[in-house]
Amino acid sequence: MIPTKLIPRTAEASEPPLLIKSLLAQSLKYEPQREIVYRDLFRMNYVEFNQRVRRLANVLAELGVKPGDTVAVLDWDSHRYLECFFGVTSAGAILHTVNVRLSPAQILYTMNHAEDKVVLIHEDFLPILTAIKDQLTTVDKFVVLSDKVYGETAPDVLSGIADYFSGEYEALLKEASSDYDFPDFDENTWATTFYTTGTTGNPKGVYFSHRQLFMHTMGLLTYIIGYEAMPFKGSTDVYMPITPMFHVHAWGFPFLATMMSAKQVYPGRYEPELLLKLLIKEGVTLSHCVPTILNMLVSSPAAQKFRDNLSRWKVLIGGSALTKGLAQAATDLGITVMSGYGMSETAPVMAVGYLNEQEQQLPKEDQLELRTRAGRISPFIEMRLMDDEGNFVPHDGHSLGEIVARGPWLTQGYYNDPERGAELWKGGWLHTGDVASISPDYWVMIADRTKDVIKTGGEWVSSLDMENILSQVEGVAESAVIGLPDARWGERPHALIVQKPGYNLTAEAIKSGLKDQVERGELHKWYVPDRILFVPEIPKTSVGKIDKKRIRSEMKEQILTS
Repeated sequence: MIPTKLIPRTAEASEPPLLIKSLLAQSLKYEPQREIVYRDLFRMNYVEFNQRVRRLANVLAELGVKPGDTVAVLDWDSHRYLECFFGVTSAGAILHTVNVRLSPAQILYTMNHAEDKVVLIHEDFLPILTAIKDQLTTVDKFVVLSDKVYGETAPDVLSGIADYFSGEYEALLKEASSDYDFPDFDENTWATTFYTTGTTGNPKGVYFSHRQLFMHTMGLLTYIIGYEAMPFKGSTDVYMPITPMFHVHAWGFPFLATMMSAKQVYPGRYEPELLLKLLIKEGVTLSHCVPTILNMLVSSPAAQKFRDNLSRWKVLIGGSALTKGLAQAATDLGITVMSGYGMSETAPVMAVGYLNEQEQQLPKEDQLELRTRAGRISPFIEMRLMDDEGNFVPHDGHSLGEIVARGPWLTQGYYNDPERGAELWKGGWLHTGDVASISPDYWVMIADRTKDVIKTGGEWVSSLDMENILSQVEGVAESAVIGLPDARWGERPHALIVQKPGYNLTAEAIKSGLKDQVERGELHKWYVPDRILFVPEIPKTSVGKIDKKRIRSEMKEQILTS
């Protein structure tokens, strides 16, 4: 640190901390009558929302939750989840967004590791809770979240949790006061935690402070609204997440949308027909999701029925690479797609696609190539490329290196796991594990995960590039490419393919087409996979990413036994 001269401070001067409650406060200033909608079951305006957030804080206090305690939530994407984003954190407690797609054993581990005190759980997940409740070490109360309260049937509560049951969410809110004064505290106070799974070991606890989430919201505000990377105007746009709210706070967009008092729509459990129905009925214009969800929607017969209504819909894609084939299919339906880049440890946004004035004049095909890149580096994020020896690699658009980053909203480590935290921040930079190139004009182009790059015949082959090539083969709905050991070449690529309905593709025909591209000089010979298997579906992780660890294991077993 160089010597600096600090600003003199008057003893009485006050500088409010950067807290999540400050984001909430903005929602009442300008458009308090805008709506927050849950499926076709519930809607409220921002005045009612703020009251419910304060009622929730009072409910938690009555349940014994104190600042620093952890409150777990297991729910579908809902208005209740949004209330927890603000009510739990603004009261000084820690919000644990539980990944409901993990195995019961992993959920048990994360809840004990996070030291959850109170659990808010949707009735759909009660069987999970019943199976693990006797092994929970810190939980003493459960609150049930029920959709049945919006109908004529009272909520069912399993007798298995009767000893811990503290009430149904809506009933408790109804009885609670809407008068609650959220306190000031240090902006570096722990606000949220969730768990991310890796290839080995137990899930890792990622955590964020109020200041980090506030700054991430400011970063989104600057890039999404200021630069209009994915134009989002509170006066005309309607937001609906299609990324689970347990997955990195639904990428931070609920904080931004609430601060702007924009209309928000929460779809609950993802069902293609309902998602499209809500999209049309509520006038949704901005969403974000992983490619798997977008592929499910554009492949749905209902998408063709609603295609005339999709021209205002903008979708940010992250979590996995957006292939040109999927991008083209979405574009053909009138949907505007753009890629973003980040990871659980980065809150998550570190890059979003942004077409400048010159790029907006390019032919559509060239624009599509840019839209499928990982994005342009976000404001306030410093991103570099590093080789295996720790040297920085030039940003020339060609040289490859591991992405390392610094910024005001990156997690500082893993909870109670200093060794893996030190590995994450080796050398003072957060190591992403992603291999990429960066152009002089700040475009990030992911080549692969370090563990997924295929090293064959002395060459590095990108599995993502191969998946992108296969996605453009007519009749291919989805593909996944992994490298498997080869005695001669070190590794060779192998592919899984899901066909579109009505097609009868063969491995020989696909390989023949790729070899033709090799003959024409359009592809390197290493990009022809050794083996192509047709499957009904491609294995995914709990957050919808292609599960290449599982694919490698299963394909290796098939090859050994064939």
